[in-house]
Amino acid sequence: MGYIKSAALEEKGFVILDSYGEEVDPREWLDIEYVDWKSSGDTRFSPLASAKGEIECNGFWNHKPPRTDKDGVWIDSQTALAPTLTARAKEPGANVGRCRVIELQPTPYGECLYNLHQDDNNRLNPDGTGWVVRGFFNLTDDKDSYFVLRENRTDPSIEYRIALPAGAQLIVDTQRLWHATTHNGTEPRYCLITSWESGPELDAYIEKYHGTDQHEQVEVPQEVLEAGYAEQAQRDAARAAYYAAKGQQVKQAMSEA
Repeated sequence: MGYIKSAALEEKGFVILDSYGEEVDPREWLDIEYVDWKSSGDTRFSPLASAKGEIECNGFWNHKPPRTDKDGVWIDSQTALAPTLTARAKEPGANVGRCRVIELQPTPYGECLYNLHQDDNNRLNPDGTGWVVRGFFNLTDDKDSYFVLRENRTDPSIEYRIALPAGAQLIVDTQRLWHATTHNGTEPRYCLITSWESGPELDAYIEKYHGTDQHEQVEVPQEVLEAGYAEQAQRDAARAAYYAAKGQQVKQAMSEA
């Protein structure tokens, strides 16, 4: 049968929406409660909706009963402090799973490439239902920062670099695309991330805000790109060596037992 997906994301796996032009009080993302939750980089997260309405960020499949990233429960103590962010997450009318604000510390390009990852949004998602994608609404004005998207984690031949000024809004199939953020700044970056179920509601929302996969590529000096590729390869090799050595230690311990 297959999943219900948005045609707008079919070609490249992402769309960019019209920039959000309304003023938002920074206290909406500064006063809510954060938990230490590491994703890609030095991060903390503040959940607005979670599996059971608790201030935690675990995947819904790690709860009992386990389920996919849908039917999130809004956290009253958090949404009361962030009414605008909550309204923006609810606006499409699509089913919402996890909804949280990410706080990301400065992250150079090479570290961003090492952090590239895919999400596991659709674990336990029943066939024939809507495919879960994620919305990214940049809250702080990070003019020198950019989202990096790749089809292949280690292949830079197709790399989308999307600018992240305040108000930037994207929807990304993060289970398909490898993604992370290069944050060139001295202060943390804040972004609202919402899991949405694909379907007619989300399609209408994308159309309303003129979703497009056309964008102006952020230009990065060639020497920065080359240094980033090298750092990613070096760190990947070091990680592989670490786990290989760890595996040998386990095998040795088992043979001596």
